[in-house]
Amino acid sequence: MSRRVVRQSKFRHVFGQAAKADQSYEDIRVSKVTWDSSFCAVNPKFLAIIVEAGGGGAFIVLPLAKTGRVDKNYPLVTGHTAPVLDIDWCPHNDNVIASASDDTTVMVWQVPDYTPVRNITEPIITLEGHSKRVGILSWHPTARNVLLSAGGDNVIIIWNVGTGEVLLSLDDMHPDVIHSVCWNSNGSLLATTCKDKTLRIIDPRKGQVVAERARPHEGARPLRAVFTADGKLLSTGFSRMSERQLALWDPNNFEEPVALQEMDTSNGVLLPFYDPDSSIVYLCGKGDSSIRYFEITDEPPFVHYLNTFSSKEPQRGMGFMPKRGLDVSKCEIARFYKLHERKCEPIIMTVPRKSDLFQDDLYPDTPGPEPALEADEWLSGQDAEPVLISLRDGYVPPKHRELRVTKRNILDVRPPSGPRRSQSASDAPLSHTLETLLDEIKALREQVQAQEQRITALENMLCELVDGTD
Repeated sequence: MSRRVVRQSKFRHVFGQAAKADQSYEDIRVSKVTWDSSFCAVNPKFLAIIVEAGGGGAFIVLPLAKTGRVDKNYPLVTGHTAPVLDIDWCPHNDNVIASASDDTTVMVWQVPDYTPVRNITEPIITLEGHSKRVGILSWHPTARNVLLSAGGDNVIIIWNVGTGEVLLSLDDMHPDVIHSVCWNSNGSLLATTCKDKTLRIIDPRKGQVVAERARPHEGARPLRAVFTADGKLLSTGFSRMSERQLALWDPNNFEEPVALQEMDTSNGVLLPFYDPDSSIVYLCGKGDSSIRYFEITDEPPFVHYLNTFSSKEPQRGMGFMPKRGLDVSKCEIARFYKLHERKCEPIIMTVPRKSDLFQDDLYPDTPGPEPALEADEWLSGQDAEPVLISLRDGYVPPKHRELRVTKRNILDVRPPSGPRRSQSASDAPLSHTLETLLDEIKALREQVQAQEQRITALENMLCELVDGTD
């Protein structure tokens, strides 16, 4: 009698568990916009969710620790004049988030560590370049302040957020609506899927499609694709019989998939969340009530089904915590933030281990918050892998770091003509200029403080008046 050999893998017994009720975020009016983005973005400090908003677009930003019922008057981030379609936290600054909207703009916001008193309405910068709705955002994984946006005008724009400039515009590569865009691990290539049913790999700096595959999935519903750690591609789509599929591709040979998994018959587009540290891909379908997960390995059949986390409630969207935001003491290898109609519920994926010691086989060094390149270096052709950090002692998010935007003079970029003027005696020395600026800043701070004290005094008077009328 032959014995079936069980595949050895430390992730075979990964299990999902919803957090306790008091760890959820209640009373959030999640957006009802029809759009296949995740509607949720999370980092080690904050949870951001696109919400319903009258007369424009808004999203809410909550400190991770602010669980429980959210006050209906909790300040929102409001600035868009039409619904927000996608949001994405900057990987190199936990206080900076970008939002894309139906109003054709991208806005970049600085979120304070303290809870704001009123709505945040002023972005650090507004990026205007698309002619139709902007539905996809993705920060560059290794270069500072480089942000990608894709719009309904079938154009991909790569911005330098630090200057507000367009670095690259890819406007003749997609004949139809772009469904998904993903960077590879060092940000040298893009994988895109499009309504024309073609999966493309693009070198954005050369402005070239370096490989493409027509109809990687035969069905008519939208595709999604993500890069794996070793440069392969994972795509999700539908068969001709409307069965949902997961395929693994080698870009050097796009003829046949390396592996193809068929799942179930359902309408929901599968959003793939890939973890390069464990080489596990998690598939979350909009409208599903489950998360399937698979391990990707080098030995056949290459894509190994692990398990399914199931619950009763369907998901409206999903946030995926970066590795540095996980609790390594509990052997947590992934955490999702599942959006319901009126709440957000954390779902924790754990590898069962008896030891309380740091499990270094589960937690290889992972990308940290430091960029490896400046925007100009990347644009000039340099590539660099992410700067890695160890999670052995846990991760402590750095204090609030300000994103400074220095807009270049786009009206006159010519060098000044004639010989350079030498500094005259009337010119103030640099140290004097710095002192003056510091004095001005100090004076303004004191004015703001005085105004805040005045506001507090007026609010107290108002409370007393209201109490008196009661």
